[in-house]
Amino acid sequence: MIRLVNPDELSPPRGFSHAVDSAGERTLWVAGQIGDRPDGTLDEGLVDQFRRALANVATCMDEAGFPPDSLVRMMIYTTDLAGYRSNLGALGEAYREHFGRHFPAVALLGVSELFDPAAKVELVCTAVL
Repeated sequence: MIRLVNPDELSPPRGFSHAVDSAGERTLWVAGQIGDRPDGTLDEGLVDQFRRALANVATCMDEAGFPPDSLVRMMIYTTDLAGYRSNLGALGEAYREHFGRHFPAVALLGVSELFDPAAKVELVCTAVL
């Protein structure tokens, strides 16, 4: 039995759910989150998009009843790997705003593009209670 999690604070999903809560297992699978606001707009900068994408992940987790320290996996896809490398301090600060010093298993992948052409980063996460 699963519960689709689509918080009202996020932009409306189209063809996906923002997260999926698997009852019994208490595993939350968070769909790819870009740094969009509820109205679908994006900031231009990588760090600002990353900060907002993290906020979107945290919103999904909170809505499903998962605390920040239940995050176990984060896949980071970016179209700007060089920019990611050169902004590690600011990106780390943005991460800690939402997840403190709890660091899950993380993979960083450079990709040529994301579905939204203006998106520079997308996060795919898993949380477990």
